[in-house]
Amino acid sequence: MDIISQISRDEGFRAKPYLDTEGHWTVGFGWNMEAVPLDIEIARLMLDKEVARCTATLRHDFTWFDSLSEPRQAVLINMAYNLGIEGLKEFKRTLKSIADGNYVEASKQMLESKWATQVGERAVRLSMQMRTDNWV
Repeated sequence: MDIISQISRDEGFRAKPYLDTEGHWTVGFGWNMEAVPLDIEIARLMLDKEVARCTATLRHDFTWFDSLSEPRQAVLINMAYNLGIEGLKEFKRTLKSIADGNYVEASKQMLESKWATQVGERAVRLSMQMRTDNWV
């Protein structure tokens, strides 16, 4: 037994935030989110893991994903991170345009979406990146 094993056993793991017995929001292995703020290192680990998960799902769900350039792949990863994979899949015309290699049309459709009004400048940048194949 070591301290990590002991605390893991005693706290148990909860993937979703819950209120502990004292009414504090807690997650994981008893991480009191109110008393112990999330630091940048933990946030980066979470970001890295979610980007890897989004990328793997996009590779699995869209056979053409790997044929895209890195900047265009990044647009889809960014959108999947923001919207969730299922949310991204609602962009049916955009995804078809990308699959067909019509990046100008895909870019236009991205900007005409409700998502674009919600995320503002992010949508403008990602749309430009899709259209130009350059990091923005």
